Amino acid sequence: MVVSKNVERWSPLIVLVAALLLWQAIVAGFNIPEFIFPSPWQIGHQFIEFQGPLLAAAWKTFWVTMLGFAISIVVGVLLGFLIGSSRLAYTALYPLMVAFNAVPKAAVVPILVVWFGIGLGPGILTAFLISFFPITVNIATGLATLEPELEDVLRVLGAKRWDVLVKVGLPRSMPYFYGSLKIAITLAFVGTVLAEMTAGDSGIGYLMQSAGSQQRMPLAFAGLVTIGAMAMAMYELFSWVEKRTTGWAHRGSQNH
Repeated sequence: MVVSKNVERWSPLIVLVAALLLWQAIVAGFNIPEFIFPSPWQIGHQFIEFQGPLLAAAWKTFWVTMLGFAISIVVGVLLGFLIGSSRLAYTALYPLMVAFNAVPKAAVVPILVVWFGIGLGPGILTAFLISFFPITVNIATGLATLEPELEDVLRVLGAKRWDVLVKVGLPRSMPYFYGSLKIAITLAFVGTVLAEMTAGDSGIGYLMQSAGSQQRMPLAFAGLVTIGAMAMAMYELFSWVEKRTTGWAHRGSQNH
């Protein structure tokens, strides 16, 4: 089935508008109180009324998330390179990382509060802890799945193990890397908001927690929409960078 490019381009907006209209119709049709499930119109009104506090909280959450995310990129790439380039490191570290990743981060936040107090520390560290694992796994996968035949040919041509990893393995891992960034950035926002709701004194998570305790659901939902918008914007940014730096890995998708 051939779909025109215009329809494909505008399809996310069409689906969004349709979902909002259906949402509004359900709330209005069943006369659902706003403190239970607010309508898009009520949420939009909260954006207008509280745009100042929402923008301030969003900015705080954004840069805290970016700090934790930046740390996760550095640690994730280094660990991924180590695990993907060494069978011993893979055997020794990977099971421990899987076990650590399985620990609910909500259970870690109270410990971080004891160590670092209420404020920025728990938010940055939770964003890091929840987002570095996908980066590590994808970098390690990209390096570990380097074709043995290709490596043998490069060795015959005089390349050393380090040359193969840096000049061939890392570029080959770039599509995996960008894929992991798109996953990790959404998780980083989740980690920051979780910490703000549990141990924060500002940010979107703190705002949502305060609004929920006062049964101001439209404002709480406005916070949710803000978080979703920031995560989606960062996802699209990484997609844009990915297409322009790893176009060779997307040749087949250019014809659709």
